This record gives sequence, structure tokens and C-alpha cells, in this order.
Amino acid sequence: MTDSENKKYHQYSQLLKEKFGCKVYKVTLDAGFSCPNRDGTLSCHGCIFCDEGGSFSRAQDSAWPVSKQLEVGINKLKNRFKAKKFISYFQAYSNTYDDVDVLESIYDQALKHDDVVGLSIATRPDCIDISKVKLIQNYTPSFYVWLEYGLQTIHNKTLKLINRGYLNDSFVEAYELTRKYGPNIKICAHVILGLPGETKQDMIETAKTINQLGIDGVKIHLLCVLKNTSLEKIYLNGDFVPLNQNEYVNIVCDFIEYLSPSITIHRIAGNGLKKILVAPTWLSKKFEILNQIDNELERRNSFQGAKC
Repeated sequence: MTDSENKKYHQYSQLLKEKFGCKVYKVTLDAGFSCPNRDGTLSCHGCIFCDEGGSFSRAQDSAWPVSKQLEVGINKLKNRFKAKKFISYFQAYSNTYDDVDVLESIYDQALKHDDVVGLSIATRPDCIDISKVKLIQNYTPSFYVWLEYGLQTIHNKTLKLINRGYLNDSFVEAYELTRKYGPNIKICAHVILGLPGETKQDMIETAKTINQLGIDGVKIHLLCVLKNTSLEKIYLNGDFVPLNQNEYVNIVCDFIEYLSPSITIHRIAGNGLKKILVAPTWLSKKFEILNQIDNELERRNSFQGAKC
């Protein structure tokens, strides 16, 4: 199955195509933000899986101003894919981790292009407040706006184990704050499958909680080992084994079955950063994994929300 309109799950790219009448591409941007879990504000010394790039795709040069990153990124996508519409995506680190005036200046730069139709901001739930939500809400009359919060898991024991620096209550509070003061902002939760010590049932409980909250979208990641991270040391010591490809595909399909069909799935497989990827090496086979997920759902005669 390759036709996105025939997917067994609610795909983000298809949602954008229906909304804007064409395929919409994300332009990843790095505005030089930091993170309270890396700059010494918290005592956790960083999440065990996060590398020095702060989960950034490295698509642009972070030394460039946001306006130049945007221009270069759009030109690349136009030349390569004949793309017409774009979403400015702040991906690296925690992209609400600064004063409101600074954030406004940075976001404004990312929206000053005729072909930009949306704004997507990835951040931590402990890096948001009323003034920041109101600022982001102000963009919604003219742009399609998403706030992407790193939930990862609902289980506090796991959040502590991975040095996340907050507990699940922080996510719930950020969600409620955003709903109250940013009613037109779409909310996406990032989830990681294969976290240390978590069972399949633990992961399904995360899906059920996402349903109960009424989250708009979810981005599903596999816990992978990157160079120069705490997780790399744990992995090399033999204390962590990543999911294999078949395990991941089956757990993703289970997760999708329990996920409400109203929730948009932004991602279920990534390319992995080959230069810094330690394990699992199969992560770079994105399209093979996507096809395997499609085939497994077809084999099960199943779909998103089948067990919701």
C-alpha cells in the first residue's frame, strides 16, 4: 500500500493536502534555543537519548538567521519536489525556551514568506506559560499552527529513568493551558516506543491517555541510540537493547489500533541520522518500515481506532 488516501491510519501529510489543496512540506529551522535540561537549570543533565543537536535534523545551518534558513530550505524543496506550500518547523531543543519578545521576533522571521502557510513549534511542556501560548495563538488567524510537546510516555517511572526532568503532570498542565489560552492551536504529542523497562501494555496505556485528553496529533518515535549520548554508554554496557524491526512494526500497529481515529499521526518512522546513529541500524530503512506497517495492518484487517 503506497497511496496515502488508502492508509489505515489518519496521516498528517494527507490532512495537509486536503486542507491546502497540495502537498505541504516542513522546513526545519534552528533558532539557537537551548533546553532547561541541558543548560544547568535542571539537575538531570539531559535526557539520556538526546544528542548535542537537540533532536534536530541538521537540514539547515544553525549559524544562519532564521530568515535565511527558511529561504534556503524553501528553495531546496521547490527544486527537489516542486513544492509550493510550507510549514516553518522549529525542531531543535525547546523552541519556547526564551522571553516572549525574543520568541515573537524569531517566529515572525519564520512567517515572512508568501508560501509559508503554517508554523510548528516543538518544545517541552515545562517551557510554556500563558504569555507564550497567547503569543502563539495570535498567529492562528493567518497560519495553521501546531505546538508539539514532548510527552514521550505517561509513566513517571520511565520519565525519571530517562532523565526527562519533569513528570506527566507537567504535560497535562501544558495541554490544559494551551487549550484554555490557545483554543485554535493544534496540539501534537511526541511519544517514544521501546523505552527502557516499558511493556507493550505500558505503551498502550500512553495511547489511551492521549485519547482521553483529546490530543490533535501524535508523532511516534522509536528509542534509538545516538553517538555521544548517555544512552550510548548504557547500550555499549549491554544494559539496553533496542526493539528489532518486527517488534517495532507490531507495537506501532498495536498503538495505532488503540489510538482514536480523530487523532492525526504525524510520523511513525524516521530515517535516523546515519552519521550519528549507533543502533538500531535498520532505522534508516524508512519506506521499508512504512510498507511493513501498512502490510501488517492489512494482514490484521485492522485500522486506527479498531480497539479504541
